[in-house]
Amino acid sequence: MADTILVLITAPGDEEGARIAMTLVDERLVACVNIVHGVRSIFSWQGKTQDEREVLLICKSTSERMPAIIARVKQLHSYAVPEIIALPIAVGSPEYLEWVERSVK
Repeated sequence: MADTILVLITAPGDEEGARIAMTLVDERLVACVNIVHGVRSIFSWQGKTQDEREVLLICKSTSERMPAIIARVKQLHSYAVPEIIALPIAVGSPEYLEWVERSVK
């Protein structure tokens, strides 16, 4: 079984987030995406503290797909440096994790 991961991506709004999510699912880079609204991000950018409203994409995939995910999100995203990070899924329903793996092949 492949290493299953959660990929976290922030986007400036629902429209861009949904477009990225649909593309990643359609291209079988991720099995599914949850879009979480109402995220408030406070971060340093170009020497200034920023306070922005964003959406958070929670994507399920495998570690072997991560390079392609990064490349595709960079093509689709409006940010110069989009957040694209992954966390391993340590434990989960075997059937669900198998579905994720099948969905991205």
